[in-house]
Amino acid sequence: MIIRLGYVAMSTVVKNASPSKTMTVTNFSKLLDRDAAIRKLERLGAENLHNTLRLLRHNRAHDIMVFRFSSRLIPLIGHEMLGDWDPISILSAEFQELGSYAKQAGMRVSFHPDHFTVLSTPKEDVLQKSMEDLERHTAMFNAMGLGMEAMCNIHVGGSYGDKEKAAVRFIRNFSTLRPEIQRRITLENDDKTFTAQETLDIAEKVGAPMVLDIHHHAVNNNGEDAADLWPRIQQTWSRQASELSEQAANLLPPKIHVSSPKSESEPRSHADYVEVGPLITFLRAIAPITPNLDIMIEAKMKDEALFRLMEDLKVQEGVSVLDQASVRL
Repeated sequence: MIIRLGYVAMSTVVKNASPSKTMTVTNFSKLLDRDAAIRKLERLGAENLHNTLRLLRHNRAHDIMVFRFSSRLIPLIGHEMLGDWDPISILSAEFQELGSYAKQAGMRVSFHPDHFTVLSTPKEDVLQKSMEDLERHTAMFNAMGLGMEAMCNIHVGGSYGDKEKAAVRFIRNFSTLRPEIQRRITLENDDKTFTAQETLDIAEKVGAPMVLDIHHHAVNNNGEDAADLWPRIQQTWSRQASELSEQAANLLPPKIHVSSPKSESEPRSHADYVEVGPLITFLRAIAPITPNLDIMIEAKMKDEALFRLMEDLKVQEGVSVLDQASVRL
Protein backbone atom coordinates (compact mmCIF):
# COMPACT_ATOMS: atom_id res chain seq x y z
CA MET A 1 0.00 0.00 0.00
CA ILE A 2 1.35 3.41 -1.00
CA ILE A 3 0.50 6.10 1.55
CA ARG A 4 0.71 9.84 0.94
CA LEU A 5 0.55 12.34 3.80
CA GLY A 6 -1.02 15.78 3.68
CA TYR A 7 -2.02 18.53 6.08
CA VAL A 8 -4.58 21.27 6.54
CA ALA A 9 -4.59 24.86 5.29
CA MET A 10 -1.75 26.48 7.24
CA SER A 11 1.96 25.89 7.77
CA THR A 12 3.85 26.11 11.05
CA VAL A 13 7.11 26.02 9.07
CA VAL A 14 6.56 28.75 6.46
CA LYS A 15 6.39 32.08 8.25
CA ASN A 16 4.04 34.99 7.49
CA ALA A 17 1.99 32.89 5.08
CA SER A 18 -1.50 32.86 6.54
CA PRO A 19 -4.15 31.97 3.92
CA SER A 20 -6.93 33.21 6.19
CA LYS A 21 -6.32 36.90 6.81
CA THR A 22 -9.64 38.59 7.40
CA MET A 23 -11.57 41.67 8.44
CA THR A 24 -14.33 41.71 11.00
CA VAL A 25 -17.82 42.89 10.10
CA THR A 26 -17.40 45.63 12.72
CA ASN A 27 -14.23 46.97 11.12
CA PHE A 28 -15.77 46.76 7.66
CA SER A 29 -18.78 48.74 8.86
CA LYS A 30 -16.53 51.44 10.35
CA LEU A 31 -15.10 52.28 6.92
CA LEU A 32 -17.25 55.09 5.56
CA ASP A 33 -16.21 54.56 1.94
CA ARG A 34 -17.86 51.25 1.06
CA ASP A 35 -16.00 50.89 -2.23
CA ALA A 36 -12.68 51.38 -0.44
CA ALA A 37 -13.71 48.81 2.17
CA ILE A 38 -14.51 46.28 -0.53
CA ARG A 39 -11.18 46.95 -2.25
CA LYS A 40 -9.49 46.19 1.08
CA LEU A 41 -11.33 42.88 1.29
CA GLU A 42 -10.16 42.09 -2.24
CA ARG A 43 -6.56 42.90 -1.34
CA LEU A 44 -6.80 40.57 1.65
CA GLY A 45 -8.27 37.84 -0.58
CA ALA A 46 -5.47 38.28 -3.10
CA GLU A 47 -2.91 38.04 -0.29
CA ASN A 48 -4.56 34.87 1.03
CA LEU A 49 -4.43 33.29 -2.43
CA HIS A 50 -0.81 34.33 -2.85
CA ASN A 51 0.08 32.80 0.52
CA THR A 52 -1.74 29.60 -0.44
CA LEU A 53 0.40 29.43 -3.56
CA ARG A 54 3.48 29.86 -1.35
CA LEU A 55 2.29 26.91 0.70
CA LEU A 56 1.81 24.77 -2.41
CA ARG A 57 5.38 25.58 -3.46
CA HIS A 58 6.58 24.65 0.02
CA ASN A 59 4.60 21.42 -0.22
CA ARG A 60 6.06 20.54 -3.59
CA ALA A 61 9.58 21.08 -2.28
CA HIS A 62 8.80 18.51 0.42
CA ASP A 63 6.90 16.06 -1.82
CA ILE A 64 3.58 16.84 -0.09
CA MET A 65 0.90 16.12 -2.67
CA VAL A 66 -2.21 16.24 -0.45
CA PHE A 67 -3.45 19.57 0.88
CA ARG A 68 -6.66 21.18 2.11
CA PHE A 69 -7.31 24.79 1.20
CA SER A 70 -8.56 27.20 3.83
CA SER A 71 -12.27 27.95 3.42
CA ARG A 72 -11.50 31.52 4.51
CA LEU A 73 -9.57 32.56 1.43
CA ILE A 74 -11.89 35.52 0.85
CA PRO A 75 -12.88 37.48 3.96
CA LEU A 76 -16.61 38.06 4.52
CA ILE A 77 -17.61 36.24 1.34
CA GLY A 78 -21.29 35.37 1.52
CA HIS A 79 -22.08 37.94 4.21
CA GLU A 80 -25.53 39.49 3.80
CA MET A 81 -24.16 43.03 3.63
CA LEU A 82 -22.06 42.05 0.58
CA GLY A 83 -24.70 40.37 -1.55
CA ASP A 84 -23.76 42.35 -4.66
CA TRP A 85 -20.03 41.52 -4.40
CA ASP A 86 -18.47 38.90 -6.68
CA PRO A 87 -14.90 38.48 -5.43
CA ILE A 88 -14.30 35.13 -7.14
CA SER A 89 -14.62 36.75 -10.56
CA ILE A 90 -12.58 39.76 -9.49
CA LEU A 91 -9.77 37.48 -8.24
CA SER A 92 -10.04 35.09 -11.17
CA ALA A 93 -6.38 35.51 -12.19
CA GLU A 94 -5.19 34.60 -8.69
CA PHE A 95 -7.49 31.59 -8.51
CA GLN A 96 -6.35 30.43 -11.95
CA GLU A 97 -2.68 30.68 -10.98
CA LEU A 98 -3.31 28.64 -7.84
CA GLY A 99 -5.23 25.93 -9.68
CA SER A 100 -2.71 25.76 -12.51
CA TYR A 101 0.11 25.17 -10.06
CA ALA A 102 -1.82 22.43 -8.25
CA LYS A 103 -2.63 20.71 -11.55
CA GLN A 104 0.86 21.01 -12.93
CA ALA A 105 2.31 19.51 -9.74
CA GLY A 106 -0.31 16.71 -9.65
CA MET A 107 -1.55 17.72 -6.21
CA ARG A 108 -4.75 16.54 -4.59
CA VAL A 109 -6.53 19.54 -3.05
CA SER A 110 -9.80 19.89 -1.18
CA PHE A 111 -11.99 22.14 0.94
CA HIS A 112 -13.74 21.49 4.26
CA PRO A 113 -16.49 24.11 4.89
CA ASP A 114 -17.09 25.29 8.43
CA HIS A 115 -19.43 23.48 10.80
CA PHE A 116 -22.39 25.76 9.98
CA THR A 117 -22.68 24.18 6.52
CA VAL A 118 -25.17 21.39 7.32
CA LEU A 119 -27.67 19.61 5.11
CA SER A 120 -29.44 17.81 7.95
CA THR A 121 -30.87 21.02 9.39
CA PRO A 122 -34.64 21.43 9.79
CA LYS A 123 -34.30 25.20 9.39
CA GLU A 124 -34.87 26.52 5.89
CA ASP A 125 -32.67 29.58 6.33
CA VAL A 126 -29.73 27.47 7.57
CA LEU A 127 -30.21 25.07 4.68
CA GLN A 128 -30.24 27.92 2.18
CA LYS A 129 -27.01 29.37 3.59
CA SER A 130 -25.43 25.91 3.57
CA MET A 131 -26.30 25.39 -0.08
CA GLU A 132 -24.96 28.84 -0.95
CA ASP A 133 -21.70 28.00 0.84
CA LEU A 134 -21.32 24.80 -1.16
CA GLU A 135 -21.97 26.81 -4.32
CA ARG A 136 -19.18 29.23 -3.37
CA HIS A 137 -16.70 26.42 -2.72
CA THR A 138 -17.59 24.87 -6.07
CA ALA A 139 -17.19 28.25 -7.76
CA MET A 140 -13.69 28.57 -6.27
CA PHE A 141 -12.72 25.15 -7.61
CA ASN A 142 -14.08 26.14 -11.03
CA ALA A 143 -12.19 29.45 -10.91
CA MET A 144 -9.04 27.41 -10.29
CA GLY A 145 -9.85 25.28 -13.31
CA LEU A 146 -9.92 22.10 -11.21
CA GLY A 147 -11.95 19.05 -12.20
CA MET A 148 -14.15 16.75 -10.15
CA GLU A 149 -11.13 15.26 -8.41
CA ALA A 150 -11.09 18.45 -6.28
CA MET A 151 -13.65 17.75 -3.60
CA CYS A 152 -15.44 19.40 -0.71
CA ASN A 153 -15.68 17.44 2.55
CA ILE A 154 -18.64 17.89 4.90
CA HIS A 155 -20.22 16.19 7.91
CA VAL A 156 -23.80 14.93 7.88
CA GLY A 157 -24.64 17.48 10.58
CA GLY A 158 -26.67 17.56 13.77
CA SER A 159 -29.39 15.15 14.83
CA TYR A 160 -31.77 17.84 16.15
CA GLY A 161 -33.33 15.40 18.60
CA ASP A 162 -34.03 12.66 16.05
CA LYS A 163 -31.08 11.17 14.20
CA GLU A 164 -33.16 9.06 11.83
CA LYS A 165 -35.19 12.06 10.68
CA ALA A 166 -32.00 14.13 10.36
CA ALA A 167 -30.50 11.44 8.11
CA VAL A 168 -33.60 11.43 5.92
CA ARG A 169 -33.46 15.24 5.69
CA PHE A 170 -29.79 15.09 4.70
CA ILE A 171 -30.49 12.62 1.92
CA ARG A 172 -33.44 14.66 0.65
CA ASN A 173 -31.53 17.96 0.76
CA PHE A 174 -28.45 16.40 -0.84
CA SER A 175 -30.61 15.29 -3.76
CA THR A 176 -31.67 18.90 -4.41
CA LEU A 177 -28.08 20.10 -4.89
CA ARG A 178 -26.89 20.69 -8.42
CA PRO A 179 -25.31 17.51 -9.85
CA GLU A 180 -21.87 19.14 -10.04
CA ILE A 181 -21.97 19.97 -6.33
CA GLN A 182 -23.16 16.48 -5.46
CA ARG A 183 -20.21 14.98 -7.34
CA ARG A 184 -17.75 17.20 -5.48
CA ILE A 185 -18.91 16.20 -1.98
CA THR A 186 -17.31 13.69 0.39
CA LEU A 187 -18.88 12.75 3.72
CA GLU A 188 -16.98 12.38 6.99
CA ASN A 189 -18.03 10.78 10.27
CA ASP A 190 -18.02 13.17 13.22
CA ASP A 191 -16.98 12.92 16.85
CA LYS A 192 -20.37 13.41 18.51
CA THR A 193 -23.33 12.56 16.28
CA PHE A 194 -23.11 10.48 13.11
CA THR A 195 -20.79 7.51 13.55
CA ALA A 196 -18.68 5.97 10.80
CA GLN A 197 -21.29 3.25 10.28
CA GLU A 198 -24.15 5.76 10.06
CA THR A 199 -22.18 8.09 7.78
CA LEU A 200 -21.26 5.17 5.53
CA ASP A 201 -24.92 4.14 5.23
CA ILE A 202 -25.80 7.67 4.10
CA ALA A 203 -22.79 7.96 1.77
CA GLU A 204 -23.85 4.77 0.00
CA LYS A 205 -27.40 6.05 -0.40
CA VAL A 206 -26.39 9.39 -1.93
CA GLY A 207 -23.42 8.02 -3.89
CA ALA A 208 -20.76 10.14 -2.16
CA PRO A 209 -17.27 8.95 -1.20
CA MET A 210 -16.68 8.64 2.54
CA VAL A 211 -13.69 10.09 4.37
CA LEU A 212 -13.04 7.98 7.47
CA ASP A 213 -11.78 9.97 10.45
CA ILE A 214 -10.20 7.37 12.71
CA HIS A 215 -9.94 9.77 15.67
CA HIS A 216 -13.64 10.61 15.43
CA HIS A 217 -14.42 6.91 15.14
CA ALA A 218 -12.45 6.15 18.30
CA VAL A 219 -14.57 8.60 20.35
CA ASN A 220 -17.91 8.02 18.62
CA ASN A 221 -18.89 4.50 17.69
CA ASN A 222 -21.28 1.70 18.56
CA GLY A 223 -18.62 -0.95 18.87
CA GLU A 224 -17.77 -1.25 15.16
CA ASP A 225 -14.19 -1.90 14.10
CA ALA A 226 -13.07 0.70 11.55
CA ALA A 227 -11.12 -1.95 9.61
CA ASP A 228 -14.29 -4.02 9.25
CA LEU A 229 -16.06 -1.05 7.67
CA TRP A 230 -13.17 -0.32 5.34
CA PRO A 231 -14.11 -2.54 2.36
CA ARG A 232 -17.41 -0.70 2.04
CA ILE A 233 -15.79 2.70 2.57
CA GLN A 234 -13.21 1.94 -0.09
CA GLN A 235 -15.98 0.97 -2.50
CA THR A 236 -17.53 4.44 -2.21
CA TRP A 237 -14.30 5.80 -3.71
CA SER A 238 -14.27 3.23 -6.49
CA ARG A 239 -17.61 4.52 -7.74
CA GLN A 240 -16.34 8.09 -7.75
CA ALA A 241 -13.12 7.24 -9.57
CA SER A 242 -15.00 5.32 -12.25
CA GLU A 243 -16.63 8.57 -13.41
CA LEU A 244 -13.30 10.39 -13.87
CA SER A 245 -10.57 10.24 -16.47
CA GLU A 246 -7.69 7.90 -15.69
CA GLN A 247 -5.43 10.83 -14.83
CA ALA A 248 -7.99 12.39 -12.50
CA ALA A 249 -8.82 9.03 -10.91
CA ASN A 250 -5.16 8.57 -10.03
CA LEU A 251 -5.44 11.69 -7.88
CA LEU A 252 -8.38 10.24 -5.97
CA PRO A 253 -7.50 7.17 -3.89
CA PRO A 254 -9.47 6.72 -0.66
CA LYS A 255 -8.69 9.35 1.96
CA ILE A 256 -8.76 9.22 5.74
CA HIS A 257 -8.29 11.85 8.44
CA VAL A 258 -5.93 11.28 11.35
CA SER A 259 -5.29 13.09 14.59
CA SER A 260 -4.72 12.12 18.21
CA PRO A 261 -6.57 13.08 21.40
CA LYS A 262 -5.20 16.13 23.17
CA SER A 263 -5.53 14.43 26.56
CA GLU A 264 -7.60 11.91 28.50
CA SER A 265 -9.78 14.76 29.79
CA GLU A 266 -10.19 16.19 26.27
CA PRO A 267 -10.37 13.11 24.04
CA ARG A 268 -12.13 14.88 21.17
CA SER A 269 -9.67 17.78 20.91
CA HIS A 270 -6.69 17.45 18.58
CA ALA A 271 -3.16 17.05 19.89
CA ASP A 272 -0.18 18.88 18.41
CA TYR A 273 1.15 15.70 16.78
CA VAL A 274 -0.11 12.28 15.69
CA GLU A 275 0.53 9.19 17.77
CA VAL A 276 1.79 6.56 15.34
CA GLY A 277 0.60 3.44 17.24
CA PRO A 278 -3.17 3.51 16.58
CA LEU A 279 -2.59 4.68 13.02
CA ILE A 280 -0.14 1.94 12.04
CA THR A 281 -2.44 -0.69 13.56
CA PHE A 282 -5.28 0.47 11.32
CA LEU A 283 -3.04 0.78 8.27
CA ARG A 284 -1.73 -2.78 8.66
CA ALA A 285 -5.31 -4.04 8.90
CA ILE A 286 -6.37 -2.47 5.59
CA ALA A 287 -3.11 -2.73 3.64
CA PRO A 288 -3.84 -6.14 2.03
CA ILE A 289 -6.89 -4.75 0.20
CA THR A 290 -5.83 -1.10 -0.30
CA PRO A 291 -3.35 -0.27 -3.08
CA ASN A 292 -3.25 3.48 -2.38
CA LEU A 293 -4.30 5.72 0.49
CA ASP A 294 -4.11 9.44 1.23
CA ILE A 295 -3.95 10.65 4.83
CA MET A 296 -4.99 14.14 5.86
CA ILE A 297 -3.29 15.08 9.12
CA GLU A 298 -5.45 17.28 11.34
CA ALA A 299 -2.92 17.80 14.12
CA LYS A 300 -2.38 21.30 15.52
CA MET A 301 1.23 21.49 14.31
CA LYS A 302 0.20 21.07 10.65
CA ASP A 303 3.20 20.30 8.41
CA GLU A 304 5.49 19.91 11.43
CA ALA A 305 3.22 17.09 12.55
CA LEU A 306 3.52 15.57 9.07
CA PHE A 307 7.32 15.62 9.21
CA ARG A 308 7.33 14.05 12.69
CA LEU A 309 4.88 11.35 11.61
CA MET A 310 7.15 10.52 8.69
CA GLU A 311 10.02 10.04 11.13
CA ASP A 312 7.85 7.78 13.29
CA LEU A 313 6.66 5.75 10.29
CA LYS A 314 10.22 5.20 9.03
CA VAL A 315 11.09 2.93 11.95
CA GLN A 316 7.93 0.81 11.77
CA GLU A 317 8.33 -2.76 10.59
CA GLY A 318 7.35 -3.22 6.95
CA VAL A 319 7.49 0.49 6.12
CA SER A 320 9.78 1.82 3.38
CA VAL A 321 10.19 5.52 2.56
CA LEU A 322 9.30 6.64 -0.97
CA ASP A 323 9.96 10.37 -0.57
CA GLN A 324 9.64 13.11 2.04
CA ALA A 325 5.87 12.66 2.46
CA SER A 326 4.98 9.14 1.34
CA VAL A 327 5.75 5.57 2.33
CA ARG A 328 5.02 2.02 1.23
CA LEU A 329 3.56 -0.43 3.74
